[in-house]
Amino acid sequence: MAVRQIRVIGDEILTKKCKPVKEMTKRTEDLIEDMFETMYQADGVGLAAPQVGILKRIVAIDVGDGNQYVLINPEIIEQSGEQTGYEGCLSVPGKTGIVTRPNHVKVRALDAEMNPFELEGEELLARAICHECAHLDGQLYVELVEGELMDVEPAEESTEESGEE
Repeated sequence: MAVRQIRVIGDEILTKKCKPVKEMTKRTEDLIEDMFETMYQADGVGLAAPQVGILKRIVAIDVGDGNQYVLINPEIIEQSGEQTGYEGCLSVPGKTGIVTRPNHVKVRALDAEMNPFELEGEELLARAICHECAHLDGQLYVELVEGELMDVEPAEESTEESGEE
């Protein structure tokens, strides 16, 4: 496994539509492993293949619910409700913006063994699915931001988190 370079806004690859994955190969298995390692290293909850320079329809998501989700050739087939909140992106470092997304989505995809499955998500998982699937079509969240992009404030350490008293 390896940490790959995350492409940032302005890189042309982030505006391109990705190609479907036809079969699982060793290279694709390695890519998926690398995507998770890269995402964790960058403290993200989702990463799409074009963000590491690969134009394949592959998404890796981990929203902290104890599951790692691999979505190959994902297609959102159902969405409902609405949520509005701050969103960021590993390809737009140091920025955040307010985006409205569905609160519930259902996606049809292939898993890492190329078996078809459906995944339903709400709240953060729904947001992550929509955000990452948009990457596969060359869309960044900044196109959906309501108002202006804002700088992310560095997290202030509380005495609880730092262990100091």
